[in-house]
Amino acid sequence: MNHVSLPAVHPVILCGGSGTRLWPLSRKAFPKQFIPLLGDKSLLQLTLERVAPLAKEAGITCVAAEEHRFLVADVAAQADLQVRQILEPQARNTAAAMALAALVAPADALLLFCPADHHIPDEAAFADMVRQAVPSALAGHLVTFGVLPSFPSTAYGYIQKGEPAREGGYRVERFVEKPAQDKAVEFLASGQYLWNAGIFMGQAQAWLDALQVHAPDILDACRLSMRQPQYDGHFIRPDAQAFAGCRSQSIDYAVMERAANVCVFPFAGIWSDVGSWNAVAALAESDASGNRSGGEVQYAHHLNARDTYIHAAGKRPVVVLGTSRLLVIDTPDALLVADVAHAEAVKEVVAKLEALDASQAVQHRRVARPWGWYDSVDLGARHQVKRITVKPGASLSLQMHHHRAEHWVVVSGMAEVTNGDKVMVLAENQSTYIPQGQVHRLSNPGKVPLEIVEVQSGNYLGEDDIVRFEDSYGRS
Repeated sequence: MNHVSLPAVHPVILCGGSGTRLWPLSRKAFPKQFIPLLGDKSLLQLTLERVAPLAKEAGITCVAAEEHRFLVADVAAQADLQVRQILEPQARNTAAAMALAALVAPADALLLFCPADHHIPDEAAFADMVRQAVPSALAGHLVTFGVLPSFPSTAYGYIQKGEPAREGGYRVERFVEKPAQDKAVEFLASGQYLWNAGIFMGQAQAWLDALQVHAPDILDACRLSMRQPQYDGHFIRPDAQAFAGCRSQSIDYAVMERAANVCVFPFAGIWSDVGSWNAVAALAESDASGNRSGGEVQYAHHLNARDTYIHAAGKRPVVVLGTSRLLVIDTPDALLVADVAHAEAVKEVVAKLEALDASQAVQHRRVARPWGWYDSVDLGARHQVKRITVKPGASLSLQMHHHRAEHWVVVSGMAEVTNGDKVMVLAENQSTYIPQGQVHRLSNPGKVPLEIVEVQSGNYLGEDDIVRFEDSYGRS
């Protein structure tokens, strides 16, 4: 069909994934969509940049977890985009996330739902795919997109194409779960199956109508949570108590596999859901022996190895010697070594660590905060050492601690310190002491990042020993 000017497409980016299959690099507190896995941009930033030309005046909405709101805002700022966020109080899968977005959109809004963590390098091919599907979506169909398979993958779900549809694309014959190897080979040979890309488009009212028919309880819970949402700048917060009663289910199960008005459009471009370390490795360049590297590649070394992938976090060499078909993922506080055949089972490692109450299951050593980040360099029974970086113009909350005292040393930049009833400015190599129970605050009045080293001492060093009196980020 001829390329026509797109109507106001409203991209909705689904940011709720936890990415546990990419542990230890991806963790629930800082999942894969926020990590620069491929180059220097995160998958979310690449997604925002990919959909931005389609959005025009309609703008972009992100559906994200409350705890990730400032991560999303930071990525949007890096992409030089402004997005509004619908903040889910709890994770309830894609059906609920899409219902929330449809409820706040105009009934005739053309919603394009995209996961935040997919790799689609050809932006022009992606835009062309969307253009082709617009007439079908405007005709009231629920549109999904399927990727032309390039090999018999057992890691993806499949969509079987039916008859060609009048507005373009194909009727969906059926959705198929991740198949066994022999079935995947059969699907590839038939030419009738596509990988399920998890990208959807349709008018807001069409989604609401479909949910009303096929998952009315999910829609009712979302409606109830959005009767009196809280608006805070670009943040939209559903009622947490009402949303807690919502059932968790994917849109595939809740609607797409049941609805009659579903069409699929094939996509011939490069696509990956970056859903496992094997998928990440496949995106890296291979040497003659099938070895690949990611992260800080200058620290990754293969000696007499083959088909081995190293993801190096940097700061120390990671060397494999005589290995075959291994995944080696190195981070500052956790190391994963796995056979490539077990890449899909990494999430079981996370479940095991969570059962052991290991912080590394959820949290990185480096922890993002709305004002910057901190890195826990050392931790003992009665002390903790952190490197703290505060963004220009940012400020920590006015706070106090019941159980610990703190020493601050400025490493670079300039610090404005509130220490009790005194306010002082500290330059590089200057320091201050915050007694236990003292009200204090750290701010960066400068135009470059502020870096300090903080030494905590006391009988309890948990992050919950913070009493906030004032906060720029709504946490007091």
